[in-house]
Amino acid sequence: MAETKGKKNKISKRSNNKNGYLFIAPYGLAFTVFILVPVLLAVALSFTNFNAIEFPSWVGFLNYITVLTNDEVFMQHVLPNTVVYALIVGVGGYVLSFVLAWALCNLTRGFRTVFALILYSPSMTAGVAMTVVWKVIFSGDQTGLLNSWLMSLGVLNEPVIWLINAKYLLPIVIVIGLWSSMGIGFLSLIAGILNTDESLYEAGAIDGIKNRFQEMIYIVIPSMKPQMLFAAVMAIVNAFQAGTIFTLLTGNPSPGYASQLIVNHIEDYGFLRYEMGYAAAVSVVLLLIVQLFSKVADRLFGERDDF
Repeated sequence: MAETKGKKNKISKRSNNKNGYLFIAPYGLAFTVFILVPVLLAVALSFTNFNAIEFPSWVGFLNYITVLTNDEVFMQHVLPNTVVYALIVGVGGYVLSFVLAWALCNLTRGFRTVFALILYSPSMTAGVAMTVVWKVIFSGDQTGLLNSWLMSLGVLNEPVIWLINAKYLLPIVIVIGLWSSMGIGFLSLIAGILNTDESLYEAGAIDGIKNRFQEMIYIVIPSMKPQMLFAAVMAIVNAFQAGTIFTLLTGNPSPGYASQLIVNHIEDYGFLRYEMGYAAAVSVVLLLIVQLFSKVADRLFGERDDF
């Protein structure tokens, strides 16, 4: 009898394992085809000279050496621009997302839903469609909304060509990035705050917590680390993958490379110059930078075992 039960348990476990594999198979297939294979191909192509027409020729680490030593545009413009953009839009947008999420959670349900939708909607429309709106706002003549407003206030005497002047390009793309930074991470923060155990607030009141700010520091943040980590990773990824709307606004390359980010640099070499091998090397560098920032986020918000 014991042997029969053991055999039935093994058969049952195998059946459950098969069902589990069937459930994860679609995701595994999609992950392999759209993420794993492209990443591996990019790594392989980064060691070659490939123009998208001829067969790739092996060059070893030459592309990486060129990125770090001979690409003045990358070292002097692209990398500093990307770091500044990522710190302000990634970190600043993340902090802003949390503050706004916490503020919304203190409103009634109806107002919270409306304001959450208003704040989230820019992340869904910050693509090609919004380029038209931003071009109207930053138009270089006196009919541009920003020029018209500043001239009516007496700040400007004549229109400024915003999207051509290199001095204003990076601040403009940072403003646009912050405007569209309330994405899925923002919604996860709202969910985390709303699902905080109510008993923790009661225990905190007994322990001496007296105001909402102390509740946020000592109760809300420690109890929602998974959501904080997810939002941080999403903020990092979104900050480093930005570039499409900026290309449509300022061109690629941008004037004086003033708003050129790593994604724009990859597009420039990969799809305009057809230096696919070099573009792949730059994309691998970008992947390593994102991984580094993700590790930092994991150290800050990841769960740690006490034993």
